[in-house]
Amino acid sequence: MIVEIKDLSVRFSTGRTALQALDEVSFRIEQGARIGFVGESGSGKSTLANTLGRLLPTSAVIEATTFSVGGQAVNQLSSKALRHLRRDTIAYIFQDPMAALDPTMAIARQMRLVLSEDDASLSDRLVGVGIRDPQRVLSSYPHQLSGGMAQRVTIAMALMRRPRLLIADEPTAALDASLKREVMDLLFARCAEIGAAVLFVSHDLPLVRHYCDKICVMYAGRIVEQRKTAALFSSPAHPYSRALLGAEPGAAKFGERLVAIPGVPPALYEPTNQCAFAPRCPDAQIACSQRRPEDLTVDGGCAKCLFPNTAELREQA
Repeated sequence: MIVEIKDLSVRFSTGRTALQALDEVSFRIEQGARIGFVGESGSGKSTLANTLGRLLPTSAVIEATTFSVGGQAVNQLSSKALRHLRRDTIAYIFQDPMAALDPTMAIARQMRLVLSEDDASLSDRLVGVGIRDPQRVLSSYPHQLSGGMAQRVTIAMALMRRPRLLIADEPTAALDASLKREVMDLLFARCAEIGAAVLFVSHDLPLVRHYCDKICVMYAGRIVEQRKTAALFSSPAHPYSRALLGAEPGAAKFGERLVAIPGVPPALYEPTNQCAFAPRCPDAQIACSQRRPEDLTVDGGCAKCLFPNTAELREQA
């Protein structure tokens, strides 16, 4: 087990108040697994990704029953041990490759900081991520590369030390649509070669569906549904999951309008004692505003809903 998380909560101090960014999140990732995290902006996806490597500001307070990555209790690691974890166990790919690369250093020098190798070995690594002119790229600075080329460089750098877990946070957000599948094919193929698990954060539901074996749907800092990909897309259990899939542009038929999710996600200043999605849920009942939903077993996983698959059950009644 590469990641084991139970009851992980993160809050940020904002003066007199505290923002509850993650609220009792629990999940596991096995070696070699491909797990996707989806949800609206502000749902906690990126906060969760950064928490795994403790890449959070000092204002963050992390609490968890279990918080283990690579067999290590991350919240108890010293600064030195944490650097080793980030170097040898976890690798990150962020959405903006130009921001991830140092603009003052040539690519070759940046790659040698990750792993000391000669130019011939570095060239082989760039060829491995589909770069046809590696020598030119090695001598270039980030601003001299296209977005797709720069993202290929960050992929090569992320995988140089053969991490056990790759966290990809919107890795195709800065790329043209024509390059997305090409870069994602490359990323997941290379991870499969080295046996790395992938935690893929994205708003692009078709990409997540294509590449991930399991999906976690996040809302208001909680995982409201986590299931095998095929099960979630064929019969989403949580009303928020259904709404999210219904708002996906590719889900609309010709001539149909997309169905937007009404309202906005809540800003949580403390753990809620009700279903956070209740004010926006078309299937909400009185109990939804009175009880905090916990995991209920459904086909292929679980969902935090008092009345999972409500709409489908009503149609069948």
